[in-house]
Amino acid sequence: MPPFADRRARGAAVEAAARAYLGRAGLRDVAANANYRFGELDLVMLDGATLVFVEVRYRRDARFGGGAASVDVHKRRKLVHAASAFLAHHPKYANAPCRFDVVEADGDPESPRLNWVKDAFRADDA
Repeated sequence: MPPFADRRARGAAVEAAARAYLGRAGLRDVAANANYRFGELDLVMLDGATLVFVEVRYRRDARFGGGAASVDVHKRRKLVHAASAFLAHHPKYANAPCRFDVVEADGDPESPRLNWVKDAFRADDA
């Protein structure tokens, strides 16, 4: 299998694990892999009335820093712009409170260890 296909399959498996984990925590699916010119939103979910934009970050090994640390200012800006585009395309959520979470994953992509970082950053941090 080509490396890109392997990477894509690994990403899909980790995102599915994160979605299931968040679902068990009570969040409800709204969208996945929402692509916009500015970037992609891995998961969009509802936590009660709050719309949550979730970035899923996988590291094979967490010894050198977790996934949340890799969401730098450039990535945060892309996520905020993509979230704005999502809200513009889905006006029913326009007045919902929003937050940005990160799910860090490491280990076996089929059964990763997950760490959910709620409110990982704010739109005005970007």
